[in-house]
This record gives sequence, C-alpha cells and structure tokens, in this order.
Amino acid sequence: MSEKTEVLYNATCPICSREVDHYAKLSNEAALPITYSDATDPAKLRDWGITAEDATRRFHVRKGGQTYGGIPAFIVLWQDIPQMRWLARLVQRRGIYWIACKGYDHIAAPLLYWMHLRRQG
Repeated sequence: MSEKTEVLYNATCPICSREVDHYAKLSNEAALPITYSDATDPAKLRDWGITAEDATRRFHVRKGGQTYGGIPAFIVLWQDIPQMRWLARLVQRRGIYWIACKGYDHIAAPLLYWMHLRRQG
C-alpha cells in the first residue's frame, strides 16, 4: 500500500465506532498510512465535500483522489489491512458483491442512519 487512505465515518454511531476502532487498531499495529475522521466534524465535511447527512448515511473512504461509499469503501479499506484482505477478496466475488451492496444500501445503512437520527432526536 503506497497511497494514503482516509476513512470518514459516523463516530457517534456505537456500531460504526466499534467496527472502525477495530480497523484503526489493525492499521496502527501495521503502521499503515490510514487516517480515520469523524463525519460529524464540520471541518472534515468541508474537506471531503460531503454533506453531514451523506456522511452519516454511509461509510466513506478516499484513496488516490477518489471517494468511495458503502461496500466499495469497505473493500478499499479492507484491501489495505493485511488481516482483512481475505474479506475484500470474498466480497468482491460477483454474486457476493451484489448481495453485500444491496444489503448495505437497503438494510444496514438505512437502519444505522435511522438509529443515528433517533440518537440525535
């Protein structure tokens, strides 16, 4: 991995935070150039060019000048973390990729966003 990877996630979400904390621990142990930023930080949102709503609706990763959201973002991150590469390869398989994207886009992300709105409410 030669390019810096940046992760934008909803740190106020307990599920998101637990998962990203795990990735951060693995990447720190391997001294990988991955940064993790809270999607509720207005300065980070300006830097990413993403609205607060978009940032809390889905997981984002930026690498090589390109921004990824949802399952493609997870795959980019997983490819960088040695212990997670197997998962990136698995989820990239044609049928699994389609199911993962649909499951994330139509079930997981909306549910996590709904939970976020309830916590904010």
